[in-house]
Amino acid sequence: MKKMVTLLLILTMVVSSLAACGKKNGSTETGTKDPVNEATSGAKEPEKQEPTKEPEKQEPVKIKIFYSDNATLPFKEDWLVVKEAEKRFNVDFDFEVIPIADYQTKVSLTLNTGNNAPDVILYQSTQGENASLALNGALVPISDYSDYTPNFNARVEEFGLTGAMNLLNLADGKRYYMPGLFDVPFYDGGLILREDFLEAEGLAVPKTFDDLYNILKAYKAKNPDSYPLTILAGPRVLYRMTMPSFGVSLGKNGAGGSNTLSWDYEKGEYFEGAISDGYKQYISYLAKLYAEGLLDPEMADPIDGDKWSQKMASGKAMATYAYYDQIGGVTASSEIAGFKLQMYPSLEGPAGAHHQQKNRTGSGIMFPAATAQRKDFERVVRTIDEVFFSEEGAKLWCLGVEGVTYTEENGKIKYSDELVNSAEGVYKTLQVKYGCGSDVTQLVWVNEREMTKYDENYARINKEVAAMGDVIQQVPPTPLFDDMKAEDAGVLQTPLFDTFSVWTDAFITGKKSVANDWDAYVNEMKTLKIDEFCKIYNDNLN
Repeated sequence: MKKMVTLLLILTMVVSSLAACGKKNGSTETGTKDPVNEATSGAKEPEKQEPTKEPEKQEPVKIKIFYSDNATLPFKEDWLVVKEAEKRFNVDFDFEVIPIADYQTKVSLTLNTGNNAPDVILYQSTQGENASLALNGALVPISDYSDYTPNFNARVEEFGLTGAMNLLNLADGKRYYMPGLFDVPFYDGGLILREDFLEAEGLAVPKTFDDLYNILKAYKAKNPDSYPLTILAGPRVLYRMTMPSFGVSLGKNGAGGSNTLSWDYEKGEYFEGAISDGYKQYISYLAKLYAEGLLDPEMADPIDGDKWSQKMASGKAMATYAYYDQIGGVTASSEIAGFKLQMYPSLEGPAGAHHQQKNRTGSGIMFPAATAQRKDFERVVRTIDEVFFSEEGAKLWCLGVEGVTYTEENGKIKYSDELVNSAEGVYKTLQVKYGCGSDVTQLVWVNEREMTKYDENYARINKEVAAMGDVIQQVPPTPLFDDMKAEDAGVLQTPLFDTFSVWTDAFITGKKSVANDWDAYVNEMKTLKIDEFCKIYNDNLN
């Protein structure tokens, strides 16, 4: 009997306990209010919750970068846009700044040896030797990681550049760099000369290279101690802006990346440009200028921006090939009364009026193979994609920081008073002081946005060039070399380019005569198998 009573007591306690546990937040299981709680507490108090914790911010991702440094726009690690990019995109950049003259050599050495490779290499493409290095595993095939580059992908689609991307694929069907992207090509530099001299002498605006010769002769006659045509940053700027009017594009900055071949736009094939009639005419023209004291004898050496500017501002020279944004700085430093520079559309040569060939894709970003071994490789690529190709990043590298360098209202850009009143002009001041508009770091180019940095005169020049037709031709296609062919081409390319460079200098300076020594030069280039080199290029086109 006692056991039965004990069991009943235990059951009663269990049932009571379950009933108590069934109540939630002052309610019974059926959802009716608990009268005891209602009576003692009045209105129901809200449930207390733990304060929400801020998600912990990731440490900045560290990225080492190769940067190609130009003496006319020397890199500064404390540039506003660099610091702002690091802050906005949570990145810590470590820039290795390399002079532009040494840049390709440094990149080549690094990729060939794999030693001290950065995470990112700026201002590069897979033309020339880089194609061979890519196919041999020195570079990341970035097209395999398109999921990591949503901003780049969106820009390509926005600008209608899908087909252009396909042309950048190598023989294995993969693309090994993220190029700079342009919505339309624009005429950013060309012949700049003293307009005040033309007006004073009653000379017409030059339309041909013969016109330019006559202007230089007239200036030399008035200023015997001058060398009327000077060079900015070595001859490569002059070459790439003037050779196309003679039907060739050769040398270190030649279109196509071969250095000694050029592209026949009518036939759609490469030819031996370095030994062509077009090149012979071109080098004869420069030799004539040099012989008559019309061409700066220092042209073979890189002439830094300050020295170049001083030559122009002082009247030691009156013409040059450079970029429109540099006019303001030269004008401001000149003490010559009435000094006035103007930029002109491309001059007509034997092959027509043409400028430096350009694509709507430019030099861009490569990732050395070692970068893919980083545990945070995806984060590195996504960060680079956002920094350089997002709309926020694109505006930063182009315009600077809103509220500091510009303001924007209803889509209209207004620059700060400092920039508007700068003697060097908006574009150049943005570049030099703040780091905006560098070819190395600005990888999205929107023409309408760019034109806000210039005056109405520059917009007029661009309209004139556009009305002339195909002044700016497309860069020739890159051959799709496999490993073996890329190596074969590389073996031939170096001695050909070295020989071409030596002879070019000799022809211009008169150490060799175009009239007497041309055949010897051609024979030497043929001995070095320029014809075989050309065949390799043509045999490996799409």
